[in-house]
Amino acid sequence: MPFCESSWCLSQRELIINKRMKEEAMFRKELKKINAYKPGKPIEEVKRSLKLDEVYKLASNEIPFPPSYIRKAIAEEVKNISRYPESSSFYLRKALAKKLKVKGDQIVFGNGSDELITLALKALISKGDEVVVAYPTFLIYEIQAKIAGAKVIKVPLKNLRYSLSEIAKGVSKKTKIIFIANPDNPTGTYLSEKEVKDFLAKIPKRVLVFFDEAYFEFAPGDFPQTLKLLKKRGNIIVTRTFSKAYGLAGLRIGYGVTTKELAGILNKIREPFNINRFAQVAALAALKNKEFLKKVTAHIRNEKKYFYQELKRCKLSFTESATNFVLVDFKRDSSKLCDYLLKRGVIIRGLKGWGLKNFFRVTVGLSCENKKFIKCLQSYLKSN
Repeated sequence: MPFCESSWCLSQRELIINKRMKEEAMFRKELKKINAYKPGKPIEEVKRSLKLDEVYKLASNEIPFPPSYIRKAIAEEVKNISRYPESSSFYLRKALAKKLKVKGDQIVFGNGSDELITLALKALISKGDEVVVAYPTFLIYEIQAKIAGAKVIKVPLKNLRYSLSEIAKGVSKKTKIIFIANPDNPTGTYLSEKEVKDFLAKIPKRVLVFFDEAYFEFAPGDFPQTLKLLKKRGNIIVTRTFSKAYGLAGLRIGYGVTTKELAGILNKIREPFNINRFAQVAALAALKNKEFLKKVTAHIRNEKKYFYQELKRCKLSFTESATNFVLVDFKRDSSKLCDYLLKRGVIIRGLKGWGLKNFFRVTVGLSCENKKFIKCLQSYLKSN
């Protein structure tokens, strides 16, 4: 029989397809429908790909200046690098408990506060349980809830703010967790003490209310005292991070405060050495250095005023923010603007993945970085 090239190619394709089908059958079906979280582009990647010498990253809500004071603490810890870290983060736990006026056994540490989202879902969710989230909000809630096998109930924002009354209506007998980002990412809006108290009064105590307070240090005076609400209600977890105001994003360390019972379960299921030695000593040094935190928060306040002023001059709508970033309504698809800025060494965050294709989010950077962003934005608006 003569050799038929087309038949051979068809046969090879069938073999490849069959192999893929067998491989896919190994994995859980739910994972096919989940889109992975895409972080903002790193500075190093943009420099390499676009051959740029200078790049300003205003996309991932990081602090623009490094906490150089932690160098001593990290240098002293190098001698212990061949040993596993202390699993309980004993000294950091003790210092944090004293600062927050809670008991040490109420605290759980995570590899970033993101890990605490995953741990809570792992501890509470069985297949068919429901999780309530706002939409759009921090994407990890939905992604990790789906991975855990939960049904996700999404409640739309109203005027870029959480609609707590609608979220309360979304609670059913199957609801296990409600996620609330306060202040919110990507909008920068926040919920007040009164709003949160009124909301909790409507929620059954069997439902865990998860307050993600990653931007807590930037929040205004009428921000909810959630740790007091935890003491009164129970079944609340409050998570915060050292990644934002403390400037330790590269070390990945966050923490949660909750009931002794839930903290015990989360500590049981977390990885035993999830917080490395450098992260522990750096976070401890960060808690002691109040001057750096004052410097950061003052800088963010002042530079946000600059953003507001210049965005008004550009006749762009924006949301006043309780965080270190600003959400801007571009009134048209922001993708071209993001590409334009990227080629000029300024990274901002387009929000198509959040369902906000006409918006972008810009992090408050150094004064020179913020001016470069505004200059490039003005240039784009003039030519388009």
